[in-house]
Amino acid sequence: MHFAFKIDNNCSVCSPRNLARNLILLSSALLLIGLTRVETALVGTVAGSPRVPCYFVFGDSLVDCGNNNDLETSAKANYPPYGIDFPTGVNGRFTNGRTIADLIGLILSLHLILCFTTYLLCRLLKLQTYGFRSTSCGSAGIREESGSHLTSQGDRVCLDKQLKHHEAIFSRIADLQQNKTLTDEHLRKCIYIVNIGNNDYINNYLMPEKYTTSHQHKIPEYAEVLAQQYTQQLKKLYSLGGRKIAVFGLGMIGCAPAEMDRSDTKGHCVDWINDAVMLFNDRLKPLVDELNGVFPDARFTFINLTNILAPKGGEQMPNKPCCPVIPDGQCVPNAQCCPSRSLSVYLDSFHPTEIANLVLATRAYSSQSSVDASPYDIGQLTREIISDS
Repeated sequence: MHFAFKIDNNCSVCSPRNLARNLILLSSALLLIGLTRVETALVGTVAGSPRVPCYFVFGDSLVDCGNNNDLETSAKANYPPYGIDFPTGVNGRFTNGRTIADLIGLILSLHLILCFTTYLLCRLLKLQTYGFRSTSCGSAGIREESGSHLTSQGDRVCLDKQLKHHEAIFSRIADLQQNKTLTDEHLRKCIYIVNIGNNDYINNYLMPEKYTTSHQHKIPEYAEVLAQQYTQQLKKLYSLGGRKIAVFGLGMIGCAPAEMDRSDTKGHCVDWINDAVMLFNDRLKPLVDELNGVFPDARFTFINLTNILAPKGGEQMPNKPCCPVIPDGQCVPNAQCCPSRSLSVYLDSFHPTEIANLVLATRAYSSQSSVDASPYDIGQLTREIISDS
């Protein structure tokens, strides 16, 4: 994920409610109150019973809850300073605290944050899911080959494999329940988020020395190839029972510290990379509209990361890593991290800090405009589930 925040220096006093709706400004009041009180303002009114029975997460390292820990890959975050602000410490999340998926889970009052294998014979067998099950994995992509250079054994889980895992587990659950209809009805009441595509650029197209895609496809052609494959994957998720599905767009990859360093832009975003990624993003809203037309009982929606995280005035925050980084852009193991992480957008050269994730989670759940989330925000999907229950 890739950000270009600015601070609004004119906001000296903001109420907790306004903070939840205006985190994109990262006002001085926010920084004084601190992340804990902002989070309390955000989720305090929804504490208690889970708002939805289950919550599923598909994607890459931006929503990985530690699934990469046991894989033979260099794309791991199971060491400090990753997780230094998470309640239980280091856990494999590629950030200092909570991911986007964690924070949306908190808003949904899902306080048990679990990973892939944890659920198999636990809550789900009783169709009681008080948490989320994440099939996401760091370095994963829409395309199978994306991120392959990070492992010599091919030990990564692309979106197609994530969907296969999802299918296998729920087929087993339906068999054990001996009631596929009951399982299907349960899945219709779940929230699904899919946040993927970053590695198809960062660890594929933008590495011509390692991958052939940039030699085979011009930039517009590659965006179309990705969109076509993604369409089939989202249709597969529908066929597996998904009905309330939030599709996250990509951020401004050209503003990531690693990409700026590679292009030696001296701290300026790499415009041609942002333009290339925007061609893919521009296909996602029509794709969501198409899927809603083909499947009228579904609610697909597009979460527009670029709009949510674009500069909105004020003083721009520097796009610099909060931790010292190794050549691949990840934090140096056990390195000292910057003390003011609420003032930092990036933890390492690619992954956001918790405060940045909080901005996104807030606006994805409760959009400020139809451009943030279209045609629904996640809050609207949740309320529809509640009303149908």
